[in-house]
Amino acid sequence: MEERKTYTIDAEKKPLGRLATQIAVLLTGKNEENYASYEDRGAYVVVENIEKITLTGKKKGDKKYYHHSGYPGGLKEITYDKLIEKKPTEALKKAVYGMLPKNKLRKERIKRLKIV
Repeated sequence: MEERKTYTIDAEKKPLGRLATQIAVLLTGKNEENYASYEDRGAYVVVENIEKITLTGKKKGDKKYYHHSGYPGGLKEITYDKLIEKKPTEALKKAVYGMLPKNKLRKERIKRLKIV
């Protein structure tokens, strides 16, 4: 088995979506010449300066994240600003998770994302 590479990305002044796209490509291994969709050959990704990430337009106040409790009327929403106050790393993690392929390898790939 090949040794996995480690990439360090500086998130300072980078838009959330563009950064998440770069990270998803590295985690899936699509940047490697021996890419195969059914094999997990991706790299480790370390993201620094997460607090200096940017959003374009008016998304900072308008962007909302939803989850459901499972009970009737249990739809919860939280704005980007409040999510960043509670868990600064969660917005990037959710963006990357949504960009990864929806298959059995998804959980293993997201575990290789380290946010410092």
